[in-house]
Amino acid sequence: MIKFVGAGPGDVELITVKGMKALQDAEVVLYTGSLVPKELLTWCKDGTIIENSADMDYEDIFSFIKKHSDKKFVRLHTGDSSVFSTTAAQVEFLRENKIEFEVIPGVTAAFGAAASVGIEYTIPGVSQTLIISRVEGRTPNPESLKQLLSNKNSSFAFYLSIALIKKLRETSYELGYSKDTPCWVVEKATWADEKIYKASIENIQEKVSHIKGVALILFGDYLHQKAKVESHLYDKQYKKEGEKATKSL
Repeated sequence: MIKFVGAGPGDVELITVKGMKALQDAEVVLYTGSLVPKELLTWCKDGTIIENSADMDYEDIFSFIKKHSDKKFVRLHTGDSSVFSTTAAQVEFLRENKIEFEVIPGVTAAFGAAASVGIEYTIPGVSQTLIISRVEGRTPNPESLKQLLSNKNSSFAFYLSIALIKKLRETSYELGYSKDTPCWVVEKATWADEKIYKASIENIQEKVSHIKGVALILFGDYLHQKAKVESHLYDKQYKKEGEKATKSL
């Protein structure tokens, strides 16, 4: 049985209890290099085979999985394995080879970063849509950055794009975004050495040009965290109307 486990964004305590138990029970662990906190690997029992996939290509990974597929095997991904993790290709291989698997979710960086800066992505009257994407670089994106940013009432979280922040700025200008639109960068979200940079899209680049590693870009007016309309969730009148409607059923 192969278990895909989301390690969380960095803080070792953000792995799920189920993920922790899978690591403690594992006979084989294949983890994604420096993006996974090494402390998580100390939970493995003595004798567990632990390998780093950083220098492996797909063929190496598939061969390693197949070799150990009869064991309790954990494929440890950073964040959540459903977001920018290459899980799809691995799952396809497992299905083709009739190897059983399970996916144990984790906390992705976008949610770790939101917790670190204390924001909500869905603000009444501002944004009810979260777009998780990346700025197109070497890896093609079926949707152009212009297409993504045309959804102006959305909350944006860009992964793997820190080197392309200039492109984000220039494209936003083309689409009529204000130079004052908030753009924040969270470097190594929830890690002990996490850093947070807050600025506008006009001047964020100069603050983060030194970053070479993992960072998440947050972009949009939702970062003001000011609702333009009241939520009905805790509205007294709305609750009364809801109670009346329930009683009339």
